[in-house]
Amino acid sequence: MAITEAGGGVVSRSNFWLGVAAYLVPTFPIAYVWHLVLFAPAYDALDIYRPDPIIPFGFASMVIQGVIFSWAYPRLLPGRGSAIFKPGLSYGFALAALSWSFTTLAVAAKNMMSSVPTYMLLETGFTVLQFAIVGPLIALAHRR
Repeated sequence: MAITEAGGGVVSRSNFWLGVAAYLVPTFPIAYVWHLVLFAPAYDALDIYRPDPIIPFGFASMVIQGVIFSWAYPRLLPGRGSAIFKPGLSYGFALAALSWSFTTLAVAAKNMMSSVPTYMLLETGFTVLQFAIVGPLIALAHRR
């Protein structure tokens, strides 16, 4: 069932929701393990985050991002056909740059923390990993 025209093509509801899932399914566990397990001591030492994160707020943020990123993909890359890897990495790189600008750069500029370089390194690594995975998955979800 078509929901909209994007670049001369039809975007189906199933492709849209698969794109949302392609963002949420890897992002939530990657973010949870990265921030609250693997690098939890490093983030604790930065002294910028609350000791009891509100997980539903983080998940709600990811749902909003997933909806927007899935909606945008076929509109920003309309001529991709069935290609997955190259457009997915390109899209992932663009999303990573956007995300990095407000989740890493802006946070480092505004928040008190014990080490800006450590924060920048941790968050840059997370952002690269996240979008190297979700970019191609969103492309896969929207393949024709």
